[in-house]
Amino acid sequence: MRIAFLTPEYPHPQLGPAGGIGTGIMNLAAGLLALGHRPIVLVYGQSTDGYFDDGGIRFHTISNVRFKGLSWWLTRKKIQKIIDRLHRDGEIDIVEAPDWTGISAFVNTRCPIAIRLNGSDTYFCHLDGRPVNRFNRFLEKKAIVRADARVSVSKFTAQVTNTVFGVQEHFEIIPNSIATARFTPSHYGPESGTILYFGTLIRKKGLLELPHIFNRVVERNPHAKLILAGRDAHDIATGTTSTWELMKPLFSPLALAATRYIGPVDYKSVSGHIAKAAVCVFPTFAEALPLSWLEAMAMEKAIVASSIGWAPEIVEDGVSGFLAHPSDHAAFAGRISELLENETLREEIGKRARLRMLEKFDNAIVARQTVDYYARFL
Repeated sequence: MRIAFLTPEYPHPQLGPAGGIGTGIMNLAAGLLALGHRPIVLVYGQSTDGYFDDGGIRFHTISNVRFKGLSWWLTRKKIQKIIDRLHRDGEIDIVEAPDWTGISAFVNTRCPIAIRLNGSDTYFCHLDGRPVNRFNRFLEKKAIVRADARVSVSKFTAQVTNTVFGVQEHFEIIPNSIATARFTPSHYGPESGTILYFGTLIRKKGLLELPHIFNRVVERNPHAKLILAGRDAHDIATGTTSTWELMKPLFSPLALAATRYIGPVDYKSVSGHIAKAAVCVFPTFAEALPLSWLEAMAMEKAIVASSIGWAPEIVEDGVSGFLAHPSDHAAFAGRISELLENETLREEIGKRARLRMLEKFDNAIVARQTVDYYARFL
């Protein structure tokens, strides 16, 4: 099967920075390649038009059309022509597009288009409790309703998406995936007392709760250390340019002295930071199905993560990790401390976490689920 992925991002040196959508596509594309399929990636929002091959994947770069007031429309028509040509030439059978800002709205192509929910702007605004851009909502709803096939990375995201758009669409639940052969347990033991958060430093991921949580951890475990790895972000609620600057006054003096922010890290080096951690923490308020959790669990790390919505679809609380609400600082900190103080418990949970990744979230398994669904659909 020839699946094309329409995306604003992909983690490749020639394509600029990428986030979760791009990384998820990269993992799925690798799984498809292993099954003998040849994916194509259509990356819009690029500086130039062109194409190149790398590792068995064909990349098409697409620049946005610049025309005041009509760029969104003309860019979609440009994408439509590219998809039609590739479909006509037998290079693609189906295109998968993200829900984010509804790029496939008004792309009226003869090639079937599937939507994969990773969390639209409307979805995240709903979870954050902030107003949504009406134009984005319009495009996102239109893209979902007009799609030929629909996939969601979690049941929770599908349910919330139907609610916020006032629709009742069916979404096939196919989770995000990772290359479990790449994220493997380290032969070296973790650094004692090290707690790792990796991801964007932003309010919706619970970063303004984390100082309060860590304050309690340090009171109970004075030798604990907190490492923060990821891109700093502006805070939409206050207009502050740095979430890290907002975080620092929230730490107690003892906790701040035990905290180190190392900044953005290259995707290839993420596993090295995970390997050094005793516990990984994710106190987020808004996700669809986060890859960072999967990566940590695949490396046999015990995690303490948010208990909201999507979380039970990844973590079996008390079995393959611990779940707590981010705003319940005492409970969240208690779970972290429990793991720091009990090496046997950490190791048992870590082993069960990796087993869960191998059984449910390995990219070869998810690639097969994707192909089976699209084959039935086509």
